[in-house]
Amino acid sequence: MTAADGLSGRTALVTGAGQGIGEAVARAFAQAGARVVAADLAPAGVKALAEEYGESRVTARTVDVADAAAVEELLTEVERTLGPLDILVNVAGVLRPAQVAELTDADWSRTFAVNTTGVMNTSRAASRRMVARGAGSIVTVGSNAAGVPRTGMAAYAASKAAATMFTKCLGLEIARSGVRCNVVSPGSTDTAMQRQLWDGDEVPRGVIEGDPESYRTGIPLGRIAAPADVAEAVVFLASDRARHITMHDLYVDGGATLRA
Repeated sequence: MTAADGLSGRTALVTGAGQGIGEAVARAFAQAGARVVAADLAPAGVKALAEEYGESRVTARTVDVADAAAVEELLTEVERTLGPLDILVNVAGVLRPAQVAELTDADWSRTFAVNTTGVMNTSRAASRRMVARGAGSIVTVGSNAAGVPRTGMAAYAASKAAATMFTKCLGLEIARSGVRCNVVSPGSTDTAMQRQLWDGDEVPRGVIEGDPESYRTGIPLGRIAAPADVAEAVVFLASDRARHITMHDLYVDGGATLRA
């Protein structure tokens, strides 16, 4: 990162920052000189980040993004203690894989509560403040599953599709205020969420080569993404280098969806 990126000294809130992609995003912003509020429902991971970087660079907060009142309280605290929020990155998410016939009401509801309503709660609270100041950037981490059907992933894919379109609609509504809203859509990424789909610690061949039985293409680049690969895309879209980009959906999936 360079000074031209305009990230040094800015305040960024990253949800789902306790592990995986969210942790990688929080680290990337901290390394770029931003003040990071690392938020997660589970406190251990974000507390470890704050201890590693120091409270002056990373502030740990616990929040359930599905709770609108808790989100509003967090945003109020952040702006009172750290100043105006410049960047919001929505990473918090859950995956409850199941065929539709076996999908429970509870799993469906929680998936949408976090992956979709959570994005709405944080984005609404942040955008109100950003619009009033005439500046800001919101990036939602979606999924390539939002654009291509996946077996056993109906709840997850539908929730990510909804979050993606919500972010684009918000971006359209507030574009004239100078606030940008974009989406980064990863494919298979080596995270704890991804590994719950594996039988062991090794990447299943079907992830890289494709699996005809599940109607899944492989990854043309021949490798699974690292969380840092996704974080780089997020940081770019949040930075001044992307100042003329809004309502964009950037796929970071090694070509897996053939950009369908």
